[in-house]
Amino acid sequence: MSKAFKAGWMCGLTMLCAVGTASAESFVVDDIRVEGLDRISPGAIFNYLPISVGDSVDDKRSRDAVRALFKTGLFKDVRLERDGDVLVVIVQERETISDITFEGNKAIKTEDLTKGLKDVGFAKGEVFNESKLDKVLQELKRQYFANGKYGVRIEHEVIPVDDKTVEVAFTISEGEAARIKQINIIGNEAFTDEQIRDNFKLNTPTWISWFTKDDQYSKQKLSGDLEILRSLYQDNGYLNFSVDSTQVSITPDKKDVYLTINVTEGDKFVVGDVKLAGTLIVKPDDLFKFVITRKGMTFSRKDLTATSKLITDRLGDEGYAFANVNAIPEIDAKSRVAGITYFVDPGQRVYVRRVNFFGNAKTRDEVLRREMRQLEGGWISTAKVERSKTRLRRLGFFEDVNVETPAVAGSTDQVDVNFTVKERPSGNLMLGLGFSQSAGIIFNTNVQQDNFLGSGKSVSFAFANSEINQVFRVGYMNPYWTVDGVARGFDFTYQKTDAGNTNIIRYNTKTLSGGMNFGVPITEYHFINAGLSYESTEINTNPLFLDPIIFDFLRREGNSYNLIRFSTAFTYDTRNSAIFPDRGTLQRIRGEITVPGADLTYYKLNLESRWYMPLARNYILMLRGEMGYGGAYGSTTELPFFENFYAGGPRTVRGYEENSLGPQDIFDRALGGNVEVVGGAEVIIPVPFLAEFKSVRLSTFFDAGNVWSADQHVRLADVRMSAGLSGIWMSPFGLLSISVAQPFRDRPEDQIQRFQFNFGTQF
Repeated sequence: MSKAFKAGWMCGLTMLCAVGTASAESFVVDDIRVEGLDRISPGAIFNYLPISVGDSVDDKRSRDAVRALFKTGLFKDVRLERDGDVLVVIVQERETISDITFEGNKAIKTEDLTKGLKDVGFAKGEVFNESKLDKVLQELKRQYFANGKYGVRIEHEVIPVDDKTVEVAFTISEGEAARIKQINIIGNEAFTDEQIRDNFKLNTPTWISWFTKDDQYSKQKLSGDLEILRSLYQDNGYLNFSVDSTQVSITPDKKDVYLTINVTEGDKFVVGDVKLAGTLIVKPDDLFKFVITRKGMTFSRKDLTATSKLITDRLGDEGYAFANVNAIPEIDAKSRVAGITYFVDPGQRVYVRRVNFFGNAKTRDEVLRREMRQLEGGWISTAKVERSKTRLRRLGFFEDVNVETPAVAGSTDQVDVNFTVKERPSGNLMLGLGFSQSAGIIFNTNVQQDNFLGSGKSVSFAFANSEINQVFRVGYMNPYWTVDGVARGFDFTYQKTDAGNTNIIRYNTKTLSGGMNFGVPITEYHFINAGLSYESTEINTNPLFLDPIIFDFLRREGNSYNLIRFSTAFTYDTRNSAIFPDRGTLQRIRGEITVPGADLTYYKLNLESRWYMPLARNYILMLRGEMGYGGAYGSTTELPFFENFYAGGPRTVRGYEENSLGPQDIFDRALGGNVEVVGGAEVIIPVPFLAEFKSVRLSTFFDAGNVWSADQHVRLADVRMSAGLSGIWMSPFGLLSISVAQPFRDRPEDQIQRFQFNFGTQF
C-alpha cells in the first residue's frame, strides 16, 4: 500500500481490517471516488452506499458499507480505502450471463424453462451469482415436478466466455413421468367417483393413455380438475361445497402417484326470491328478461355468472360500457333456500368520440367505415362494437381484427373505438389439383382480386377441368354499389359437362351464360338476392343409350335452347362464421324461373335450413334439411331432365354413390327427379389433441333423403338413410373431406359406397 493511504481501511470478501492503528480515527468524508467499475454506473454504487459526503466514517460504518455493497450481489470483492478525506470505494464486478442453454428437455419447452428462471432473477444479461444456482436448480425441478417428472436429474456447468461473461449450460435427464395409480374422492355422496372422474383431465391408465397422456400427473391439471369439481357441485345446488384437502402420494421409486381429494358437500340449495337492486337505468321488467335464475330452481353458480353477464351486456347496449352487476346470495341454511339479489351499478354513460382504424395499408378507410354499426358521437354499445368487428372479419380482407376502447384523456365520459386489422394479400393466384371419386382428377386455376385497388370490389377469373366438367368463368362484384349496401355483380360462364362419367344418364352439354345479380340487405341478418341471366344450352346424346323418357323430351323440345332465367333468394343468416360455424341459423328460400317466350319454360324452388347449437364440453349439434321442387309451365310439359334434382353422395346422403338415388332409366342409371327431400343431423365433436386447429372438424352423422319423379308419390318408405363418421380439413391445398358410412333401409338396386372422400373441390 502506498504512503498516501497510510491511515486507510481495507475490506475484503470475508473480513474488514483496520490499517494503521488498532482503532483508526474517524474522519469526515469530503468526497467519494469509485474505482473498478465497468458495466455498473457509479450512480448505482451511490444508491446502495450508506455513506454520503459530509458523513463521519469509522470502523463500524465502514463494515456496514461493505456489507451493503456485498448484499447487492453485484460484486466479487469490495474494499474501502482513505485518500486524505476522500473515501475510495474499490470494487470487482461479477460476470454477467451471456447465454443459458438446455440439453435433453422434451417435456417442457426451452422458452418455458427460461421464463421460469427469469422469474427468479436468473436470465441472459443478468449478473451471475453462483449462490443463486441452488435456487435455480430448485426452480427447474419445480417445473418438472409440476409435470409429474419426479425422477428428473439436472446437471449444470458454468463456462467462462471471457473475463466478464459466462455461459451456463444445463443438462437434463427427464426420466419417466409418474403415472396416476389411483384417484380417491372422500366425502362425496351426491355424485359417484365415476361421475366426478369423468369430467377430470387426469385419469388412471386406459388403453389410449399412451397417446392422451391423461395418466401423467400434473399440478396444473390437478388444479384445473379441482375447479371442475367445484363447478360440478356449485352448479348443482351445493352452495357451500368445499375441497378440504388434497394429498399427492408418490411411491419410493417415483413411478406411481396416488391422489386423494377430501371434500365436504354441504346441503343442496334451491333459489328463493330473485331481486334487482342498485341503480336500474333500464326498466326492471326489461332486465328480468335476462335473469336465468328463477324461484324454485336448483341453485347454480353458472347461472348467476351468465345472468350477470347478460345484464351487463344489456346495459352496455345503452352506453354503460363499464357497468358492474354482482350476484349476492342470501342464504337460509335451515330451509336450504338461497335468495339472490343482483346489485346493478351502471356507472357513467360513455360516448364515442372517434372510430379509428389501424393497419389498413391498402384497404381504403371507407371500405372499413361502411361496415361500422357503432357510430361516432353516439353512446357506445358493446353489441354494436362487436357486430362491427364481426362484419370486418366477414369481409375476408383481414387475417385478424382486434378492437380496443381506450378512454379519452381528460374526459370521464368519452372513449375512442380503435380497430386494428392485419391485412392478408388481396391478390390471389391459385393452381389446384385434386381428386374426387365422382369427378376424377380435378385441375383448377383461380385468379381473384377480392379487394381490387383497396376498394372492396371483387374481380375474378376461374378455370376448372375434370372428367365431368370444364368451366371458364369471369366475375365482378361490387358489394356497395349504393351507399345503402346494395350489391351488384356480373358473371360470364362457359361450361361443358359430360354427365356420362357420373352415375346419371349419358349426355353432354355445352352452356354459355351471362348475367347480372343484385344483393339487398333488409336487416342485419336478412338478405334478398335477385339475378337475371341469359343462357344458351346445347345437348349432344347417343340415341342408342337413351331412356325413352329422355328421347321423347328431346324429340319434342329439340336439343338446343335459348332462355332468360330470373332467380331470387331470401336468406336469414345468424351464423357466427360462414365456414365452420358453431352457433346460429341459416334459412334460405331460393326460386328460379325462365321467362315466358323462352325455348323452355320451367321453374324450381328450394328451401334450405341449417341450425347450429353448442352442447356441453365443446360439442356442437347441427341439424340440416333441404327440399326442392321443380315443374314446367306454358308449352313445356315437364321439368327438363338436365335440371333434375339428384341425391346420394357426400353432399346429400353419404354411404350411397353420388347422384345414384331415385328413379332410374332402363340401363339402371339415375334419372333424377323433380322432387328432392334430404336432411340429417350431426354432432360435431372436439378433435382430440387438435382443439387449437380451427380448420379441422370431426363429426358423427345421420343422413336421410331421396328424390322422386313427377309420376311418383313421395313416400317415407322410399327414404334412404345412413350413419357414420366424417372429417373435414381445410388444408392449404384445398378441402379434404372423408366419410365412413353404414347405409340402412337400402334396396338391392342401390349403389353402396361406404367410404367416400373428396380433395381439392369446393363445398
